[in-house]
Amino acid sequence: MSRAAEESNRRMLRARDTMDRDYARPLDVPALARVAHVSPAHFARTFRATFGETPHRYLQRRRVERAMYLLRESERRVTDIAFEVGFGSPGTFSRTFRDIVGSSPRAYRREAVAAAVPTCFTMAWTQPG
Repeated sequence: MSRAAEESNRRMLRARDTMDRDYARPLDVPALARVAHVSPAHFARTFRATFGETPHRYLQRRRVERAMYLLRESERRVTDIAFEVGFGSPGTFSRTFRDIVGSSPRAYRREAVAAAVPTCFTMAWTQPG
């Protein structure tokens, strides 16, 4: 791997680490590009090439993963969880959750509690085959 490729990977990892740590904060491509010290257009292209998904989709998935945990482990309202993990509206949260997980947040909570499935199996179940 060339030195330039290594540096590019480090920059993308720095931005991805920011998304992992600060998933609940408003993060957009220009802000993440600043973290990676590249232009927004370059950041979006390089992130997708490096990780196989857009920065926006990665951030949504991280938020949904955190919401899945909170739905399983707490009794908080779905709306409160949506805002806590960084979604701007309950509708967007529910639509995104259904798209990624395959069921609504409420249905997921019912199924997870009823099945008492360990987290590692739940996450494997939600990943596309």
